[in-house]
Amino acid sequence: MAVTLKDVALKAGVSRSAVSRTFTAGASVSEKTRRKVQKAATELGYSPNALASAMTTGRTKLIGLVSNNFHNPIFLEVFDLFTRGLQDRGLRPLIVNLSDETTPDKWVQMLQQYSVDGVVVASSTLPPSFAKAFRDARIPVVHCFGRHASTPEVHVVGIDNIEAGRMAARELIRREYSNVGFLGGPEDATSTGDRLDGFLQEMATAPHIEVTSSFASAYSFDAGRVEMTKRLMTDPAQAYFCGDDVLTIGALSAIQSAGLSCPDDIGLIGLNDMEMSRWENLDLTTIHQPVRQIIASSIELIEAMLEEPDRYPEARLFQCHVIDRGTLPKRSAP
Repeated sequence: MAVTLKDVALKAGVSRSAVSRTFTAGASVSEKTRRKVQKAATELGYSPNALASAMTTGRTKLIGLVSNNFHNPIFLEVFDLFTRGLQDRGLRPLIVNLSDETTPDKWVQMLQQYSVDGVVVASSTLPPSFAKAFRDARIPVVHCFGRHASTPEVHVVGIDNIEAGRMAARELIRREYSNVGFLGGPEDATSTGDRLDGFLQEMATAPHIEVTSSFASAYSFDAGRVEMTKRLMTDPAQAYFCGDDVLTIGALSAIQSAGLSCPDDIGLIGLNDMEMSRWENLDLTTIHQPVRQIIASSIELIEAMLEEPDRYPEARLFQCHVIDRGTLPKRSAP
């Protein structure tokens, strides 16, 4: 049978409340009692019951980790970093897969039922209103990879997607293309719209370059491949900014299947710099998004909100930079 708190109390010769206080962070207990309890617990192989502790402290240490794009391999990296980062701080991740159901009411109710201490929305496609629904329900929330705003309604950590679009455009302008395209994710995604806006703003400084835009149905390999196949059946551009690495890999696959090569026939630049983009058979030119720093900052914010739930919302922006690999020709000398 499992060792109980009562067993530890008997062996240590103290009350059950003394054992409980020993394993409750911040509770008052003498050093002598603490040593006796810890010695007895070690000898008996006792581990505190997390659910019982939650009933005592009112804290579950559960953090809801909510996302809607499990088809994108970047989220394997994201969830690995998030789960390890939360666990290192004694917090417990509860992963929620939204799939295609992205209205917040159901998910707010579900996470309330689990009595989560906080929520991290990890998505670049969900609107700010989704994360705000958790705040309205008085659940501490951080929108990781969310849309930047100068006066956010919830904590937002991520990149400036408009500037990322400008960066991609500048790279294509430097290569002296005369015809370029934007191949984005879902047209209604906030990240897609912002990246396209930045791309078009920068391209407006080079009016001699023809610009087209198209959209994939999802941030996925298959969607990128399907959309590029359509482009190849008409009059494709000389190079494309694909709004995400996994779209770029799908586009690259379609280009190769058509008997064309990259960058000789068509150039590509993506965004994220996920691990796969460095593989030798892919070698993607891409815009590096500092995912590790973004996640570390998001965890820092959600942890701070556990002590200060009404902390004033802030936006934390991280800088991107271009990783020059093999899917664009090498830059011309400045």
